[in-house]
Amino acid sequence: MGRARPSMQELIKDRRRRGFVGRGAERAAFRENFELAPEDERHRFLFHVHGNAGVGKTFLVRELEQLARERGALTGYVDESAGSVPEAMAAVSAQFARQGHRFKELDRLLATHRERRHEAESAVVETLEPQPSPASMTAARASLVGLGLVPVVGPFAGTLDAVQLAHGADRLRAGLSARFRNQDDVQLVLSPERVLTPVLLGELTGAADAAPWLVLFFDTYERTGPFLDGWLHEVMTTDRHGALPANVVVVTAGQRPFDTGRWGGFADFVTDVPLGPFTEAEARGLLADKGVVAEPVVEEVLRLTGGLPVLVSTLAESRPGNPDDVGDPSATAVERFLKWEQDPVRRAAALACALPRRLDADIFRVAVDCLDEEADTLFGWLRGLPFVGERGDRVQYHDVVRAPMLRLQRLRSPRGWTERHTRLAETFGRWRAEAEGDLDTDGLWADDRWRELRSAESYHALCAGTRAALPMVLRDFVDACDSGEVSARRWARVLAEAGEDADAEAVRKWGRDLSAALAAGGVATAVGLLLDRAGFDGRRQARARSVRASALLDSGAYGKALAEYDRAVGLDPELAQAYRGRAFTHHRLGDHEAAVTDLDRAAALAPDHALTISVRGEYHRILGHDDEAIRDLTRGIELAPAHHFAWASRGATRHRLGQPDDALADLDRALELKPDYAWALGRRARVWRTLGEPARQLADLDLGLRLQPDWGWGHCERGDALRAAGRHEEALADYDRAIEIDGAYASAYASRGVCQSGLGRFEEALADLDRAVALLPEYPWALRHRAELHLRLGAHERALADTDRARSLEPDDAPTLLCRARALIGLERFEEARADLDRALEVLPPESGGDPADPGTMADRIDAARAVLRRRDAE
Repeated sequence: MGRARPSMQELIKDRRRRGFVGRGAERAAFRENFELAPEDERHRFLFHVHGNAGVGKTFLVRELEQLARERGALTGYVDESAGSVPEAMAAVSAQFARQGHRFKELDRLLATHRERRHEAESAVVETLEPQPSPASMTAARASLVGLGLVPVVGPFAGTLDAVQLAHGADRLRAGLSARFRNQDDVQLVLSPERVLTPVLLGELTGAADAAPWLVLFFDTYERTGPFLDGWLHEVMTTDRHGALPANVVVVTAGQRPFDTGRWGGFADFVTDVPLGPFTEAEARGLLADKGVVAEPVVEEVLRLTGGLPVLVSTLAESRPGNPDDVGDPSATAVERFLKWEQDPVRRAAALACALPRRLDADIFRVAVDCLDEEADTLFGWLRGLPFVGERGDRVQYHDVVRAPMLRLQRLRSPRGWTERHTRLAETFGRWRAEAEGDLDTDGLWADDRWRELRSAESYHALCAGTRAALPMVLRDFVDACDSGEVSARRWARVLAEAGEDADAEAVRKWGRDLSAALAAGGVATAVGLLLDRAGFDGRRQARARSVRASALLDSGAYGKALAEYDRAVGLDPELAQAYRGRAFTHHRLGDHEAAVTDLDRAAALAPDHALTISVRGEYHRILGHDDEAIRDLTRGIELAPAHHFAWASRGATRHRLGQPDDALADLDRALELKPDYAWALGRRARVWRTLGEPARQLADLDLGLRLQPDWGWGHCERGDALRAAGRHEEALADYDRAIEIDGAYASAYASRGVCQSGLGRFEEALADLDRAVALLPEYPWALRHRAELHLRLGAHERALADTDRARSLEPDDAPTLLCRARALIGLERFEEARADLDRALEVLPPESGGDPADPGTMADRIDAARAVLRRRDAE
């Protein structure tokens, strides 16, 4: 077959590229870098292009991308359409896929990240174990989000100790590992870069074997750098996330030079590419290429443009024949861009299309208000203008051109300015309302299309200057904050851009101040600013305080979060979200009775809210209210059958109720819905133990720990399984790891103590059991096993004291009664011992097995103790 004909887009790009003139030295340096092996000290891994708006950074970057592809490179391009590191990864993955190299595992995790980012609230409530202190949580969060998202607390900020912050992050992971059932989701929400980056590097390594070079381009770095720069520095200069293939070249392009504080020590692998206006030779070359060679004309263009590439290119496209055709740009920059377009319809269309921030064919029709046939022709012409660039499936004016066009229209016809922005706002509002048709209220801010339409509607309403616009956008900012910090930053940017473009100082100030608040202290600080200045009514204040409380809760400031939730329900007693959030806070503080009370109120206000019902069931499970837990979890499953959390929690409850087969069915279903659900694997392992399947028990625990290596509860569970199998040294290694992860993990100390005792290391065993009881004084299992150890050491009085405490906590626990009876026998208090043994037999479950720490069945051991009493009676 013959070669397929190129598309129109390919032909347009090829023609425009053939017309590229200038930047010869920069292109040559980039091209020659491919001649040098990565091992050559002259090879550069990073090129940073920087300069003021209008100097042609993006144009040069696109040329460098083409040069790279000519050398067989696979390329990825990211610009300001990405609002976070995960979104940047998604852009790279999509472009590599179009070049024949899919990043399947990364795409899967990115999809999960997008889901879990909007399920952070449910991820919080799935925690079961104690949390780190608020101080360590705050330090850990700084470590996790410090990759440029909040520069002042970034891990390389000079005033902070990076080692301490890294330790804080470890403590956060440890606390969450002990508390959360779904640890991968926790990491995807709190620290997506740490989960996704190793996967990205693995995908790049695979692609690197198939191509001589991989080149990643990060454009508009003045906007993406705040969250990309720290991450990129880590990826390129440390092995924290894994190995980056040596044949990767990175190109960044933005208005500012590199941060020398961060990159200054790596000058030997960075090429700095400062861009200024074209030199006279470059400007003359571009003009000559367009046929503009008459000296008076060339001189006039050079004088009027100052060599600014976007202006030189625009004037060259018009091919002026004499100096009078060039005109005087001092009158208005717009005349420089459109002077040689004589068609009034085209001129009007170019001006009208400066109003939207981005354009596609549909937006174009609304902006120019013309028929479809005419619109298609005009849009094709518009896309070919030199100052109109591609942004994915949209086009966008260069800022240097758009800004004066906006000013011209605003000053020339204030009424026309208002009418056009109003029409655009109404259109985007109608499209947004249509997009809401298939979405429930909770899903609006999770939908990319809806957010984009709402953002455009808000921008144009602000530019139109309607009285209701600013209050509306400030209310939306609260909802954006509830959706996450990335959404909040975008909404602050809408305010800043609209304020600048409409010259509306109040709007501009809100955008500037909210952006600064987000950078300084995140969502909690930004919403606090709104509460201080926005003049919200009571119900809107309640909503804002609830959102602020959620941010405080995530940062570990539990007391402050609780106070904000209290204010929220005081302002609006009907706000179910606030009761739900306050319940989560009570949960973090260990007060599950109060948490259930708040969820009762939330459920009364929103009876069919699946998360509320399921979480209440989980809290009932934690409190030992098994009937209530089953009721709520079953209802939660009815409301949301795909919610894996409810299935797993009901399975754990059924297991405790002595229904192992039903428990196994529920946990199997949870793992069908989420195969990498480590908490469910741990709970199913317990069911396998009950069913006498030690191999399956260990298999589930092994898989859970492969998925989540820093899972303290999982290590402790596996240690118990290994101890029961007689593999004491391996069990000790797991207990050691659990305690390393969480130094306050009482159960791990207790289990390690029992294991040490089994190995005859009585001194070490007693120290561990003492530590367990000190951490959790009302811990009957640890008290009973310490009593067992005291008996082995002949300390009968101490054994009796421990069993008395244990029996007060669990009066009908047969092993405790047996242990107490043995202590009483040693103290020759035989009648009391006989009473305990009789009671132990009464409460002993049928077919009761032995304790993993001791041989023999419980019934056998009770009979042995009774035999001792019979011998004493005979004596």
